[in-house]
Amino acid sequence: MPFGLQDLIFAIVMITFFLCLIALVFGYIFYGRFIERKFGAEATRETPAYTKTDGVDFMPLNSWKVFLIQFLNIAGLGPIFGAVAGAMWGPAAFLWIVFGCIFGGAVHDYLAGMISVRQGGLSLPEIIGIYLGRPTQAIMRIFTIVLMIIVGVVFIKGPAGILYSMTSGQAWSSELFWISVVFIYYVLATLLPVDKLIGNIYPVFGFALIFMALGIVVMMVIGGYQVPEIDLSVFQTNLHHTPDKFSIFPMMFISIACGAVSGFHATQSPLMARCMKNEMNGRPIFFGSMITEGIVALIWAAIAMSFFGGVRELNDTMTEIGGNAALVVNDVATKLLGPVGAVLVLLGVVAAPITSGDTAFRAARLIIADIFKSSQLSIKNRLIISVPMFAVGLTLTFVDFSIIWRYMAWMNQTLAAVTLWAITAYMYLSKKPVWISLIPAIFMTAVTTVYILIAPEGFSLDKNISYWIGGALTILAIVGFSWHMKNKGNK
Repeated sequence: MPFGLQDLIFAIVMITFFLCLIALVFGYIFYGRFIERKFGAEATRETPAYTKTDGVDFMPLNSWKVFLIQFLNIAGLGPIFGAVAGAMWGPAAFLWIVFGCIFGGAVHDYLAGMISVRQGGLSLPEIIGIYLGRPTQAIMRIFTIVLMIIVGVVFIKGPAGILYSMTSGQAWSSELFWISVVFIYYVLATLLPVDKLIGNIYPVFGFALIFMALGIVVMMVIGGYQVPEIDLSVFQTNLHHTPDKFSIFPMMFISIACGAVSGFHATQSPLMARCMKNEMNGRPIFFGSMITEGIVALIWAAIAMSFFGGVRELNDTMTEIGGNAALVVNDVATKLLGPVGAVLVLLGVVAAPITSGDTAFRAARLIIADIFKSSQLSIKNRLIISVPMFAVGLTLTFVDFSIIWRYMAWMNQTLAAVTLWAITAYMYLSKKPVWISLIPAIFMTAVTTVYILIAPEGFSLDKNISYWIGGALTILAIVGFSWHMKNKGNK
């Protein structure tokens, strides 16, 4: 059916979706510029890409390439799968994606990246140690390395399983074969200079991910899909199929991570902080990548709510397929985009997680190198760190990760909360506006504390009790931070 005037009028009626889209763009233009100005980015200050050039991890790359690498580093499957899962709560997901992305995630990513630039490209745990103290540093070193290895391992098994299912009829194909192929790529991506594999492959996959999202928008408008609008019921009704177990707060705020706020991003920003040519590139690279990811998440949340006929129908579909968002993504992309969509799905569900997994291992190598102050110029030093790390990773591929992975969403958002507190300490000590990061730090602390109290994988406490205890722990965190800052300021 040709696209006519009626379709155009319907597209204009999709008020919530397009207002959210405009808000994200304006957030980048205006709030991003405000954050950049308050941080004090300087065009004349040399970056670690020049002051520490080693031809391996520290090297200047073109800003457009750094942007696409950063975007794919932080994106992977997060803004797609997380948004589809988050859409089960209905239009409330739009609010979290927009406000979380602009005032939480983009601030988190930009300031974490820029502080790393100012600290010579230091990894996240070392930055946390500088501003939150050595005890916190010691905990976060272990926490972050474990998180990176687990992410890397899961993103070996997931793509390997998909590739095996696609080639299961071949005599040479087996899950072990594909695990080996992905693992070999991870080794190369972790050890080789950043401009070799990552610098050449990531931009292609980044363009593919963006193109798929834009294609979905066009077909969503042409197809006349009815995207739910935000009204007062958003604040009164939980549209999830099991509202008693999955309350909007904190469950939705944990489910939608990469499209709003994600601690994993702060582990990736130092990788690009070592390749950035100019501090003025920080806003498009760090803030811009997060806003782009928010736009991708917004698109997938919108199509998930409308493709099956509504939020209730999405919940029914997700229940039938056991919550496997990959099946929803495959169904949406192939039906809306045809053969091109099938190729893009392959890139999305296979390449995207791989490109998150390899940089997770690379980040782990750099974190360990920073801990032991080990120069990564020589391949010998890179192997000394990487061989034991990959031995652990390869061993874990044969372990059932279903239980451990249930804690990953919580670990990710807990890391975001800690990072935001470290950023707030930096802002305080630098005499910059503290509220910029303090408000999201308090909010994410409340989200993560209440979640671990209420979630089945946590303490499974009553909702009201969890809210009260979570609130008390958040207040305790504020008091503890204030005391720490007072002592640090006096010193």
